[in-house]
Amino acid sequence: MPACNLSLQIVPLVEEEQVYPLVDKVIEMIKSSGVKYQVGPMETTMEGELEYLLEIVKQAQQLCSDNGADRILSVVKIDYSSRGVTIDEKVGKYQG
Repeated sequence: MPACNLSLQIVPLVEEEQVYPLVDKVIEMIKSSGVKYQVGPMETTMEGELEYLLEIVKQAQQLCSDNGADRILSVVKIDYSSRGVTIDEKVGKYQG
């Protein structure tokens, strides 16, 4: 299966002072997954095979739940093409 892009915005409903530390744990989990990723101010975009990226989303949900979030709001966006999709083709020309 060709590479696609998946963007994840995850908002764990926890005490306000716990939101950023928990999001940091999710980003660390994404980093350790080995996929190419780019953190943005509102979401993290990943590149890889769709099935694996969806598994990462499931792991992110579970991580938040395991760390005290009784409810987790997530927004997932997927850009898929039979030719493949890369982060670089979209934003490479804007990188310094």
